Amino acid sequence: MRRAALRLCTLNKGLRAPVRGLAQGSQDPKKKSVLRMHEVRDKLREIVGVSTNWRDHVKAMEERKLLQSLLAQSQEGLPPRRMKDSYIEVLLPLGSQPELREKYLTVQNTIRFGRILEDLDSLGVLICYMHTKINSAKMSPLSIVTALVDKIDMCKRSLSPEQDIKFSGHVSWVGKTSMEVKMQMFQLHGDEFCPVLDATFVMVARDSENKGPAFVNPLIPESPEEEELFRQGELNKGKRIAFSSASLLKMAPSAEERTTIHEMFLSTLDPKTIRFQSRVLPPNAVWMEDSKLKSLVVCHPQERNIFNRIFGGFLMRKAYELGWAAACNFGGSRPFVVAVDDIMFQKPVEIGSLLFLSSQVCFTQSNYIQVRVHSEVASLENKEHMTTNVFHFTFMSEKEVPLVFPKTYGESMLYLDGQRHFNSMSVPVTLRKNYLVEP
Repeated sequence: MRRAALRLCTLNKGLRAPVRGLAQGSQDPKKKSVLRMHEVRDKLREIVGVSTNWRDHVKAMEERKLLQSLLAQSQEGLPPRRMKDSYIEVLLPLGSQPELREKYLTVQNTIRFGRILEDLDSLGVLICYMHTKINSAKMSPLSIVTALVDKIDMCKRSLSPEQDIKFSGHVSWVGKTSMEVKMQMFQLHGDEFCPVLDATFVMVARDSENKGPAFVNPLIPESPEEEELFRQGELNKGKRIAFSSASLLKMAPSAEERTTIHEMFLSTLDPKTIRFQSRVLPPNAVWMEDSKLKSLVVCHPQERNIFNRIFGGFLMRKAYELGWAAACNFGGSRPFVVAVDDIMFQKPVEIGSLLFLSSQVCFTQSNYIQVRVHSEVASLENKEHMTTNVFHFTFMSEKEVPLVFPKTYGESMLYLDGQRHFNSMSVPVTLRKNYLVEP
């Protein structure tokens, strides 16, 4: 994964030619044709043709039904696209526009990572609309939504709220109805934009009413670097399928994992009684059940996306902030995010829903804290709860944290799942004191 990120950097250097001055760190981006982050959402509304007023949303969605005739009946009927066709650079001018900082600022004078998640989600959708653009039509007949946040890795750079941030990205792989998007984030250091984040999102295309799948333009690599990126996209798809097939919800733990859980269980037996029911914590350890934090969100129209569901970036921000709070409470210091992994959007969240978020520390090692956040919505009619998302965050504490121990079989499965996600992290397990990214 890290080698792929380096290849992406190489690719982006070639794709940046139209805005070369900004890529090299120009501090006067007004002279360049580069979008600002607030313009990304404006452009999305324009492409989809939605109203900014909630009272008009029903009419706007009715008008989108007329776009159904523009949908391709097969992928072969769509013109192929290149990676550079979807390449976008977007500026977040925190340094040159101080009034913007309040939205992104933490009490520690660092960047709110939850806001960055929102921006990445919006940018990923726009990139896919650039890939599937129909030149003869003002509005797109496609409804493009986030299906999965495959991986977000932080690079070895700190984030300052007083320097401009630049995002870039493009479609790197295409299936029949899905697209993989590679994105990077840079921050101005001196006169150069330096990489601070690599992200891989998977988007899916649906019809104009968001009721069924729709075909997307095929992608043609044009260089060995692009061919390698496309091949990596195929490998990523295979890894996701394999990871899902080996899920602990489908298959029993491996022999090594079973041994791990049994040894943890034996280490919690009371040496005075040697009974299965008598459990005591080893030194410097915490029961997993004591690491929970929960919250409730009432889903108002203000947080809707262009399809009048709750914005996926907003869900990620709320989940991240709760996960950060759980890691902070557990570790006893302000943790820093290291990686975001495998966020699956299983069900859209409707306006007016009650969204229940539950976070739990499920694995720890040295200075690292793996947090799982589960979100579900409640049906007001029958009070049934349905899972919408499961989030996985890896945090790093300034000091070594306690071990977390499961008590029940269910908690043991959460522990093993957390361990798997932690082991899939592509950054080395070492303390990096220059991480300065908070909620």
